Amino acid sequence: MKQRSLLNIDEICLPRRQFVKGVAMGGALLGMGLSPAALLAAGDSATPQATLRGKKFNLSIAPQAVNFTGQQRIATAVNGSVPGPILRWREGDRVSLKVSNRLAESSSIHWHGMILPAGMDGVPDISFSGIAPGESFHYQFDVKQSGTYWYHSHSGFQEQTGLYGALIIDPLEPEPFSYDRDYVILLSDWSDEDPTDIYAKLKKSSGYYNFAERTASDLLRDIQQKGPARTWSERSMWNRMRMSDRDLSDVTGYTYTFLMNGQTPADGWTGLFKAGEKIRLRIINGSAMSFFDLRIPGLKMKVVAADGQNIEPISVDEFRIGVAETYDVIVEPKTDRAYAIFAQALDRTGYARGTLTPDPALTAAVPELDPYPILSHQDMGMAMSDMAGKQTMPGMATAQPKTGETMAGMPMRGAAGQGSNAEIVHAASEFGPHVDARAQSPQYRLDDPGVGLRDNGRRVLRYADLRSLYPTADPREPEREIQLHLTGSMARYMWSINGVKYADSEPLQFKYGERLRITFVNDSMMNHPMHLHGMWSDLETGDGRQIPRKHTVIVQPGAKISYLVTADAMGGWAYHCHLLYHMLGMFRKVVVS
Repeated sequence: MKQRSLLNIDEICLPRRQFVKGVAMGGALLGMGLSPAALLAAGDSATPQATLRGKKFNLSIAPQAVNFTGQQRIATAVNGSVPGPILRWREGDRVSLKVSNRLAESSSIHWHGMILPAGMDGVPDISFSGIAPGESFHYQFDVKQSGTYWYHSHSGFQEQTGLYGALIIDPLEPEPFSYDRDYVILLSDWSDEDPTDIYAKLKKSSGYYNFAERTASDLLRDIQQKGPARTWSERSMWNRMRMSDRDLSDVTGYTYTFLMNGQTPADGWTGLFKAGEKIRLRIINGSAMSFFDLRIPGLKMKVVAADGQNIEPISVDEFRIGVAETYDVIVEPKTDRAYAIFAQALDRTGYARGTLTPDPALTAAVPELDPYPILSHQDMGMAMSDMAGKQTMPGMATAQPKTGETMAGMPMRGAAGQGSNAEIVHAASEFGPHVDARAQSPQYRLDDPGVGLRDNGRRVLRYADLRSLYPTADPREPEREIQLHLTGSMARYMWSINGVKYADSEPLQFKYGERLRITFVNDSMMNHPMHLHGMWSDLETGDGRQIPRKHTVIVQPGAKISYLVTADAMGGWAYHCHLLYHMLGMFRKVVVS
């Protein structure tokens, strides 16, 4: 096991950043001429990323030598590149894709966010049997939507080793906004470690990659600032809840190099523009485990689409993009200067970067990483009333109701008949050593940008800001509600839904044509990006008239959130957290019949 020193996060971020830059530059001269710069870029940069257009495609999944860090490794590539080629389709077309597997193991491709027949969804053991080594599978379906999406493997840990790519669908009708240039920004996380080794380390020690856990110096500083009594009370509370206020990411920049269009932070991706142009950036989080907070210092971003669906434009300085989410933004540089596209990991242990510039010779300064975020009692699932005074403080540590007890749900803030007011019910299956804790007073926090983004002096996108550009497609009230608790044990690194891991679960049953409400309650301290295959998730943000449609929804720590689903897709579908190492347990099969 690697030796780990007891350092504060401020002491490790800069050396890590210098390490990533240094080894990536050295790595560009090593190996088989397969430096990151030679692999991929996008748009007008010197080495344009391959874009495949049309109706018929041949895709080959095979091992590929890559070098992102100065060490040559073998990745899982599509048509010889990591990420895979950009696929460009057109709404209304019928696409045909022959996918050949040249690996020594079974493989698959899932078309993330696509509305298509269940047999074409690409999830082994649910949609089909997978693509055996040496075999091919023929995907064929009608394209019924437009926007920014992506594709990735749903087999083993292949997504972590490079099997992912961007998917862009051009609309039949003119778009409701104009732009002069169109770039894909695909964010991802690469590790030189075998993902099975990463998972094994997490199972042995869930904090293996977390160098930000509290130290003796932190304790002394807290005592000086807060006094012994308050410090002891807070530390005792967290300890009894078996939680840490530093548990932001399971896998960090200790092993990850964060990529933008396949480029390391040292190389960076480059897109060209002319002053006065409108530039559309299609931003996709194709990482395995990493959330990113993205901004372009000096430029406002007008968000025009979320998860491929047009929304009422909103101007922001920054937004958080969870694993598997996509956002389309338009920026308008007015001067001939370079701008940095800066995507820092949620845990601030690294970043991906790019540059928008009128001249490849011009560069932009890379911002410093923000301070390491600290989780709060709110992120533990406690209402403000629970934190009102010392009399209540000890009770926070006993937020473990007996089996059968319930806690009242709070109405969504700003809602007009939207959102669930149902009681929070903890099933008997949620009690035991496999579940660390249960949120005491989970709240709808649509107006909360999330830990690390609160009150940072920048205009940050919130889910409450999302409003569809079009009337709600299915205005019916839900016929029933399904409440799902996101549960786990960090100490044991076990993840589940309602305290039951996927291997022991029964499928969720949807009735064809019904309108139902899914309410998630996050009983853990981690953000979970939840993805329902085959159907839209109509996010309840308070206005039932123009509900934004998403395919992936972040459930914040200690929070609850709800969305409506029209069960209009027959067959079996996957439903899961999109954090790759959570997916083994935090997963369900949905059957629509």
